[in-house]
Order: sequence, then structure tokens, then C-alpha cells
Amino acid sequence: MIEIENQMEAFLERCMQENLDHKTIKAYKIDLRQFASHDICGEHLSKMYISGYAKSLQKNYKPRTTKRKLATLHAFCSFLEYEELIEVNPMSKMRLKVKEPRILPRSLPLNSINLLLSAAYKEHQKAKTSWQGLLALRDIATLEIMFATGLRVSELCSIRREHIDLQTGSIRVLGKGAKERMVFFSVLELTSILTKYRNACSAYPSSEWFFINKLGNKLSEQSVRNSLRKLAEIAGVDTRITPHMIRHSFATLMLEEDVDIRYIQSILGHSSIKTTEIYTHVSKSKQKSIVVEKHPRNRMAI
Repeated sequence: MIEIENQMEAFLERCMQENLDHKTIKAYKIDLRQFASHDICGEHLSKMYISGYAKSLQKNYKPRTTKRKLATLHAFCSFLEYEELIEVNPMSKMRLKVKEPRILPRSLPLNSINLLLSAAYKEHQKAKTSWQGLLALRDIATLEIMFATGLRVSELCSIRREHIDLQTGSIRVLGKGAKERMVFFSVLELTSILTKYRNACSAYPSSEWFFINKLGNKLSEQSVRNSLRKLAEIAGVDTRITPHMIRHSFATLMLEEDVDIRYIQSILGHSSIKTTEIYTHVSKSKQKSIVVEKHPRNRMAI
């Protein structure tokens, strides 16, 4: 047990050196500790042990959680093999299939997003103090950016001041796996709001973050979620709205506008086209319009 724990620490240290997201490293740590403490007879890194561990995961966890924990173990074993700490990767030839139910992403119709934006702009008009005005500008800016670019909430909160170029309408984004990408926006209202927000934040010149809290520190993801819930209540939108729903809405609506799915994949920062392809199953209204407009039977006169 002591030996495997030392190897786990070496693996986590390597992950930090490679600048993996802190949430990923935290999940690795939790998963590997659970694996090390699992009570099944046999060696920890034998196929028999891992097979029994996988079965126990499937009994106690949902498929997505099970897949994540097994992926963590796979990454750990690959590290041990690369560092020649083990001769053979026990997971390299194991077939551990976990069936995960296909859950389509929830998105918002365009009219609901319109209501949210309208509520945000009205709240800014009602602001009575400079601080209330700054918060209202921040709510508008975060919502506008998420809808304009499809950013994840973690990516939104991690935008630094130097990462936004308002002249070119571009944002340098640090995505999952420390992968950088450029996203662009062309909405004039968004450029105007971002300029106003940046100017209103001039009282916090020492902050490196673009979106900040009242202490000038990095805006938290929970603050963005709370903002969306507040705007939904004001706008009378009954749906429980999350930042990821705005991201899904961006992807779905772009697909409905006939944007090539590979462009959407690049904008969203998906490493695999399979992740993006789930949106092809979402847009029922688009499917209907295609059948109505493109089917040759509609051009036949009998």
C-alpha cells in the first residue's frame, strides 16, 4: 500500500508539472485514493484486482462516474508503464465496457435567451449606485460572452485582462487540458458592454482577471450560476438555467444556421468530433424544416 501511494504522488506531481486543470488533478487524487483503499484480495495492479474493482464501481456509481474513475486508473497505469515502474500495463488489453445512457444536452429556445438578455439590460438601467451598475454590467457581459462564444463557465471566469482584444473581437481561451484556442465575437453590443465594464473596473487596476468580485479577485463560477438564476427569475423563465445550457444553446443554434459542425467543434474546444455530434440529435425544428423544404415530394404536382 505504501509503495502504490508513493507512485500515486509521483503521478499527481507529473500532472501538476503538465499544468492539468486543478479540478482534473483533484478528481485524480480522489479516484486513486479510493482505488488504493479498495478491499479485494490480490495485487492492486493485477487484472484480477482491477476487474473486481470495476465491478464494484458499476454496482455503486452511475455509468459516467464509473467511466471517469476507470479513465483515471488507465491514465495512472499508463504513467507507471511509461516510467518503467511496471513492466506491463494491466489495463492495456482489458475490456471494461460501461454502458452510459445517451442524455441529450438541454438548450434554451432563442426567445428565452432574449428574455434573459432583456432582463439583464433592464437591471442595469435600474442601478442606483456605481457598484450596482458594475454588477449589472458584469451580468450582461458574462451572459453575452457565453451566448456569443459558447465558452464553458470555467473558461469564462479564467479570462485575464490581456486575453481580450476588443479591437479584433477576440478572446484567448485556456480550455480543458491546458489547451489554448482563440474565439471571436462580432456583436457590436457586446463590444460596447465589455468596454463599459472594463472602464468601470478601473478602480481595480492590480487585478489580472477580466471578471472580478468586489475584492478584485477572480469571479467564481458559482457567482455566474447565481446571476443566471436571478435573471431567470426576473425574466419569468421557469426553466432552471445553468451556464452549460447557454453553451448548449450556442451550439444548437449555430448548427441550425447551417454552420459546419467542424467549425462548431473548434469554437467549443472539443477534442473529438463525437462530442460535438450530439448536437445533431438535438435540433428537432431544424430536422422538420429540412424535410419540409428539401424533400422532393413537396415539388411534385399530382
